[in-house]
Amino acid sequence: MAFSKDELDRYSRQLSMPGWGTEGQERLAAARVFLAGVGGLGCAAGAYLAAAGVGHITVCDADHVERSNLNRQFLYNRMDVGHDKAPIAAGRLAAMNASIEVRALPLEIDHLTALELIQGHDLVVDGLDNLETRFALNRACIAARIPMVYAAVADFIGYLSFLNPPETPCLECFIGRTPPPVEPAIPGCTPGVLGSLEAMEALKYLVGVGDVLAGRLLIMEGAEPRFDVIGIERDPGCPACRGL
Repeated sequence: MAFSKDELDRYSRQLSMPGWGTEGQERLAAARVFLAGVGGLGCAAGAYLAAAGVGHITVCDADHVERSNLNRQFLYNRMDVGHDKAPIAAGRLAAMNASIEVRALPLEIDHLTALELIQGHDLVVDGLDNLETRFALNRACIAARIPMVYAAVADFIGYLSFLNPPETPCLECFIGRTPPPVEPAIPGCTPGVLGSLEAMEALKYLVGVGDVLAGRLLIMEGAEPRFDVIGIERDPGCPACRGL
């Protein structure tokens, strides 16, 4: 495809990266990304995916904006409190880049809906805030054979991985069903960092540059601060992906 002069100017800094170029940008323009949740993680990931030129982004979130969201979910402002997140976030992402399409789905993601919602996408980006919905999304991605960028945060701690079984573990291979705190303490900077890293993983995969965190888990300890990357393996008895 041919890019306009405005587009070439807009993307010039990333086009000059080794292995990216116009061919990589064409892959981004053709890509379809499903953004599951537009809270703290999703706002950051979505903003950088839109700015980079991902051609189609589906924004899925059934929640409405609450005042307590505003310390970290920068796509919203005080005038949005009480309104649905998905159409607001989709409108703000679309306003960032006129060359892309952003679709809003103000729908619940659960074990009944997840598979249908993600169909037709090339990649799923996890911006969720609870384990049960993540497990439903994980199983849908396994069934549809769509890779997922996973991230989770609490206080100054963050986790990140690229999941694409059977080449990698799935979420249930390395995370148990222990219930997390209902309302984790969280400053805006933590999901901002991890959401940006999710966008980086997504862009690397879609463009075909660098190495994604396949079979590895990045752990950020922001209070110390420290970043660690550890290996993770498939669980042969995993109830979600053992049949692959």
